[in-house]
Amino acid sequence: MPKITEARFVIAVPDLQSSAAFYRDVLGFTIHSISDPGFLFYTSGDCTIVAGECPDAIHPSKLGDHSYFAYLHIDGIDSFYEFVRAADTQICKTIRDEAWGMREFGLVTADGHRIMFASPISKPPSPNQAMQRTAPHFDA
Repeated sequence: MPKITEARFVIAVPDLQSSAAFYRDVLGFTIHSISDPGFLFYTSGDCTIVAGECPDAIHPSKLGDHSYFAYLHIDGIDSFYEFVRAADTQICKTIRDEAWGMREFGLVTADGHRIMFASPISKPPSPNQAMQRTAPHFDA
């Protein structure tokens, strides 16, 4: 089987310009134009999101839990969480430490997609402690 050497996310957005503004101003991505005006590339570190404008597609907010599309590892999760909250971003999962050794939170983008942000906990729980915890819980 081949080894995956890079991952990119492809998302449909109802309004490309408002989407780009959110990813740039709130999430800190760099926005790149390409020759097709219906697409933009958003980049941050090793993450690339290819956004295509699809105003007639089902709105991501109508997809419920299927609107999650990324789980991104970051540094400085607590300060980033406070920054996105101060920007009045909708939080779909409040920040917390999880049994699988990650500190994480979820947000809803301006388009209605959901993204999880995570950072390893300094001292992850032992496998026995993790097994005793319940299944993941997501806020509504």
